[in-house]
Amino acid sequence: MESQNYKNHRKFYPPHHFIYLPILILSDIFGIYKIFNDVQNQLNWILFSVVIFLIFYLAIMVRQHYALGLQNRLVRLEFKQRYFEIFSQRSDEVEEKLKFDQIAALRFAHDDEFKDLLYKALHEDFSGDLIKRSIKNWRPDRHRI
Repeated sequence: MESQNYKNHRKFYPPHHFIYLPILILSDIFGIYKIFNDVQNQLNWILFSVVIFLIFYLAIMVRQHYALGLQNRLVRLEFKQRYFEIFSQRSDEVEEKLKFDQIAALRFAHDDEFKDLLYKALHEDFSGDLIKRSIKNWRPDRHRI
């Protein structure tokens, strides 16, 4: 299995990203094409295109909303557990000072880098992206949604 790093850490869900959404996009393009080329049924094709677009929009929003909401809660829980394991303290005060993108980025750092990057996130306002770019020993996450 290929090692995970900054450049390849994103994940796609093939049935959704490469089948369902492209079919909706192509259907909408077809509907828009027909609006201009089938004048007799123009109103039907407008309705068809609007409905397909709304289905497309809902598919993206609902999928993202639920998956990301749950994943964000798990990322925060993982941060609390890891912080406790490393520092033997609760993380409530530290977690309140961090933005979510910083917490999420810290997940990819091994324990030896975690402390230093956490310090930089708290005191030098390292963004999540800068934290990820600073990681030398990437800790892969193969269980994301």
